[in-house]
Amino acid sequence: MTLQRYPSDTLVEFSKKTLTGMGVSSKTALDVSTHLVEANLTGHDSHGVGLLPAYLDHIDGSQVDIAAHPRVIHETSVLLQMSGERAWGAPAGQDFVSRLIGKASETGLAAGTLGDVHHLGRIGAYADTVSDAGLISLHFVNVTDHAPLVAPFRGSDARFGTNPICIGFPPTPHRPAFLLDMATSWIALGKARVAANAGKRVPFGAILDSDGRPTDDPSGMSGFELNGALAPLGRHKGYGLAFACEFLAGLLSRSGTIQPDKARQDGILNSIFSIVLDPAAFGDVDWMQTEMDAMAAYALASPPMDWDSPVLYPGDPERALKGKRLREGIPLDPATVDQLNTAAGKANSPVRLETGPEGH
Repeated sequence: MTLQRYPSDTLVEFSKKTLTGMGVSSKTALDVSTHLVEANLTGHDSHGVGLLPAYLDHIDGSQVDIAAHPRVIHETSVLLQMSGERAWGAPAGQDFVSRLIGKASETGLAAGTLGDVHHLGRIGAYADTVSDAGLISLHFVNVTDHAPLVAPFRGSDARFGTNPICIGFPPTPHRPAFLLDMATSWIALGKARVAANAGKRVPFGAILDSDGRPTDDPSGMSGFELNGALAPLGRHKGYGLAFACEFLAGLLSRSGTIQPDKARQDGILNSIFSIVLDPAAFGDVDWMQTEMDAMAAYALASPPMDWDSPVLYPGDPERALKGKRLREGIPLDPATVDQLNTAAGKANSPVRLETGPEGH
């Protein structure tokens, strides 16, 4: 299968015009589009521009309120609770972490929740914002409004979302920012969808078929419907972490968990619990950075099992791929391109992605 590559600014403009064609404001459309394409640039294609058709369906189904703005429910000097009001996730998420940055910069520590907000996308983007401010952050996410995607350990059908966890540390004088950004499922649903569209297999056991049997065939997840389930990361470990995300994000936000008593409208609503820390409130920052560099050097010096695949620092894969894709373009498979062009037609947008060997 021939993948076509598109410049990131082409995809941002395409997405923006498609969203504005559905009545989204120009600024919000740009914020959402930039977030999606940034996910593609960093290799998180599961959270990239390929989600645009689903987003348009959510507009049609009123599963996202294109005019809504989050509101503060409760606030102190160190705590923040916000309701997303079904507003767009990317701008709401950035506003949320910016507020926590302000609090943590003054008090040394802040914790908060943002509940019932439309799809937050790549959670690493919010950790990046915090790291750029010189602070540390931890993020725990659950999803409601959507059918479950992930089977519990020893289970055979879906009962959880992919419930990501993200931890970020700011850069040191000798190392870039530390970024751990992972789903608690073995693979994200979007990765199964991307693999299905590209005609590829996934690791055996990463998904379960409709009968609850382990498989490597992602074809049941080729569109935006679920036929089967994802397996939890690390068996009981990912299962336990997914459960913790339900409690941390779902309970503390007052927005609830994925259990079926909470009504579902087949959209994507996220809740997030975040902690932001100022390292200076905990000790000597220079010593911490020296220790971080020493620990990183020690870990990365481990002789690799495959000399073509050295040990990496968390965040290195995203940085490396972003540099490559900024130079060479973002690869999209033909099925995804067709889905995107169909979405643009639905929105009466004048733009289409060209389908030549390199794209435009």
